[in-house]
This record gives sequence, C-alpha cells and structure tokens, in this order.
Amino acid sequence: MKLKLLLPLIAMFAFYESHAHADKAIFAGGCFWCMESDFEKLDGVTDVISGFTGGTLENPTYGGNHTGHYEAVEITYDPSKVTYQGLLDHYWVNIDPFDDRGQFCDKGFSYLSAIFVGNEAEKQMAEASKQKVIEQFPKQKVITPILPTTTFYPIKGDESYHQDYYKNNPVRYKLYRWNCGRDQRLKKIWGVYKFHIEQCWGIEVGDALEVSESIDA
Repeated sequence: MKLKLLLPLIAMFAFYESHAHADKAIFAGGCFWCMESDFEKLDGVTDVISGFTGGTLENPTYGGNHTGHYEAVEITYDPSKVTYQGLLDHYWVNIDPFDDRGQFCDKGFSYLSAIFVGNEAEKQMAEASKQKVIEQFPKQKVITPILPTTTFYPIKGDESYHQDYYKNNPVRYKLYRWNCGRDQRLKKIWGVYKFHIEQCWGIEVGDALEVSESIDA
C-alpha cells in the first residue's frame, strides 16, 4: 500500500528534477519542420517546438500574418548531456549561413537564419562560433545575425499539425526536404563530415568543424 502511494510521488519528483536542469535555446534556420527534425536527433535534446519569434506582431500564424517574424524552433535540452556550444555547432552545419534571401528553396524574411540569445554568456558563445565560421569561409559573407531573445509563439490550434510534422507525415516530409535541396546544399557547404563522420567515426559535430576544409560555397 505504501509503495503504491510512493510511486506517484517518485514519478512527480523525477519529472520536476529533469525539468529543473533543462535549458532552452531558440534558433531560426528556415523551415521549422527540418530544424525540428535535425535537433530532435541530437542527444540531450528533450523537446523541440516549432513557432515564430523575432517580430513585434502578437500571436503570428503560419497561414495568416507573421510579418517581421522568423520561423524558428524552441529547443529544450539537458546541459549535462549537451551544452549550448554543442547546440551551436549542430546549428551551423544544418543551415546555409550565406543565404540572405531565406534558406534553400524557401525564400522570404521568415525563412532567414538567426540565433536568438537569452543572456551575455550565450551571446559571447554565439559570436565566437560565428567568427569561427567566418574564418572557415573567408571568401563568403556569413549573414546569420545574433539577436536578443524575444517572445516565442508556438504554432498551435488549427496549425498545430506543423508540430512533429516529420514524424506524422514522413513521406511528405522526405519528399519536401529532398525537392528543397536542403541536404544537397548542406553537403556542398560542409562536406562529407556533416553526413558521415558522426555516424561512421563517432566524432562530434564540433570536432568535424575543426577538420572540415573551407570551400568556395
């Protein structure tokens, strides 16, 4: 009887304990279906939510008005398993940092890339990581801005089908991603390291950035 009473308390404690050590980060990298898919594969990431941020318009919607907002993802992660630096490393190799019109086949302001920082420590790390990319590609202009975090508006209501789209609509998602040329462009920019080193050699993305050769992307 006592065990039955204790089990709910233990479960509740575990829930609050895991969330007490969770941090959040916000990144924009074009289509949030793809960003959600890419970050949910990263060990230590516990949740990824698609939405809008960066603008002043309240309650933006996908099918309606989202002027001034970026398509973005809010990432919840366990810093004991993946650091903010780890998220930054993963972010860069999943975007085209040179595209000033959007990302891949999606063009327009809302599809532009951006890093949203919540404090001075994140800002310094983001700026250092951007400088690293700039130095890696001296012939290219890295346009991804580092911006202060503003209100994040999750996609919800009738548009909530955008959440976990890649899981719920795998065939349509894969066709979209292929036809958009996302992976083809990423491979051209970041080389085989992005796609093979982690899986085959067990090297972290951050290490891959160190050994990746600069290309005239």
